[in-house]
Amino acid sequence: MKKNAQDKRDAAGNAILELEQFLPYRLSVLSNTASRAIADLYERRFGLSIAEWRTMAVLGSYAGIAAREVAERTAMDKVAVSRALARLIADGRVRRRTAAHDKRQSVLGLTAKGWKVYAEVAPLALEHEKRLLAHLNAEERRWLAHILDRLWQAELEEITK
Repeated sequence: MKKNAQDKRDAAGNAILELEQFLPYRLSVLSNTASRAIADLYERRFGLSIAEWRTMAVLGSYAGIAAREVAERTAMDKVAVSRALARLIADGRVRRRTAAHDKRQSVLGLTAKGWKVYAEVAPLALEHEKRLLAHLNAEERRWLAHILDRLWQAELEEITK
């Protein structure tokens, strides 16, 4: 059985963090690597940063939400979301409107220009995901989805304690 990162200790008995075995590190590196692979395409073609594309992807699925909700759904820093939104609005890809239910709140959505970009980038992202998942068989893909769901639930429970 492979030891996890917490099992290794130095001579004084202090835990040694082996990054290559540390789950948060491994997930982060995998996420960054996978994101960077597709990001190069949409960055060259549309001048979009990763934060901008993630913001557009969320708005493509959840139109009419607030910036706070974009930050929550992407787990990105609110400042990063704010910067991404400022650029997307300035580029005419996202619109900000006053919420009908609360005039103090604004809601966001993709513009026609934004939907055009989304319609080109989304298939590229899905194709990249397909190529990545092709390295797993059907059962492994089901288990991966199950494990990711369980880890996500565990993290949600931790942050709401």
